[in-house]
Amino acid sequence: MKTTSLNQTHHDMNAKMVDFGGWDMPLHYGSQLDEHHKVRRDAGMFDVSHMLAVDIKGDGARDFLRRLVANNVDKLLQSGKALYSCMLNPRGGVIDDLIIYYLSESHFRMVVNAGTADKDMAWMLAKRDELAPGLEIIPRRDLAMIAVQGPNARARVWEVIAGSQAVTEGLKLFQAVLFDQYFIARTGYTGEDGFEIMLPSSDAVEFWNALLAAGVAPAGLGARDTLRLEAGMNLYGQDMDETTSPLESGLGWTVDLKTDREFIGKQALLAAPARQQLIGLVLLDRGVLRSHQKIAIPGDTSDGEITSGGFSPTLNQSIALARVPLSINAGDEVQVIVRDKPLRAKAVKYPFVRNGKILV
Repeated sequence: MKTTSLNQTHHDMNAKMVDFGGWDMPLHYGSQLDEHHKVRRDAGMFDVSHMLAVDIKGDGARDFLRRLVANNVDKLLQSGKALYSCMLNPRGGVIDDLIIYYLSESHFRMVVNAGTADKDMAWMLAKRDELAPGLEIIPRRDLAMIAVQGPNARARVWEVIAGSQAVTEGLKLFQAVLFDQYFIARTGYTGEDGFEIMLPSSDAVEFWNALLAAGVAPAGLGARDTLRLEAGMNLYGQDMDETTSPLESGLGWTVDLKTDREFIGKQALLAAPARQQLIGLVLLDRGVLRSHQKIAIPGDTSDGEITSGGFSPTLNQSIALARVPLSINAGDEVQVIVRDKPLRAKAVKYPFVRNGKILV
């Protein structure tokens, strides 16, 4: 079992630990519900050190990324600017979703998912050897990552990292800055404001404890999942994978089909326009929506399937993301088959919650 540099700290805090893609990770520290509300209303922190930062260095780094990912890295012109994208296979399926930070023309940093890190590295190294043999692709397992999220998250970080307010207060969303030993990015996976912070693994415990002393609540994978679902954010392996197109996964906005740039998977996407879409569902009857439940559409022989579902603590009802035919519109009613019983659900435009506000 792999462990982060904060593993003993989680155990010392009596966290409920689970196997998450081969990593020993905290599910919650007592109450998943309380952790969820703390992030929505105040500030919470997550150990996300199981995710992998990868430095891409050398001449031709931008050209390599132009071919590697579906979004257009030519949008990255200012140091610290970040871009969300998918890395596709030749069939147009999603190998992984990731964030790319531009540091300089010869240095980009990418953050990939924990469960796909080994696969991603193998793919990138193979493509490097094919497209840009001189490039360095360096996994940064020497770095820890802590996400501090919530309406008061930035203020708490400013308390803990002396002098950081001056250099981070002006950061826009999807921008980052290197300050002292901290790489501070205004990004997140909760639908709330905050920072995702990379720092040397050897300093992670001290930083975590300082945030705790400043009133930031620890939060585990359970709250992370309900928060990201409310925020309408995809989870790799559920809402998309190597068999699904980003165009059918609510990720069309991350795919650049407008320029002449060629990227891996582009021709497959052009040859196979989307026939399905990702929508939000709010359950109208009693029950809980879960992934893989089938959706029956009145008056339509085709059906759909829930990709992510669960109970929303903020809405106090069950919600889901679902892949359905293009004929479904927000406001339509569908039936979800739960234990062989059809339950009524309403299609909605997600996100369900952003910045503490219910949007559906």
